[in-house]
Amino acid sequence: MKVNEGKIDRLVRFVLGAILLALYLADVVTGTWGTVALVVSIVLLATAATGFCGLYALLGINTCPVKQQKQQS
Repeated sequence: MKVNEGKIDRLVRFVLGAILLALYLADVVTGTWGTVALVVSIVLLATAATGFCGLYALLGINTCPVKQQKQQS
């Protein structure tokens, strides 16, 4: 798996995942929506931790900046 998320993308995913998880754990979001929030938060936190998003790979999206290679003389 190749990293396809940039730093800002990963930070946004982490923050949103943490917020959704906190809302679920605090019983603010319950029932079916609570389950959806829990699953989405787990996916967001996992993709933020790994730097890889399967959906991005399928769609050909890459927010990770390309590393510049040094030119050899």
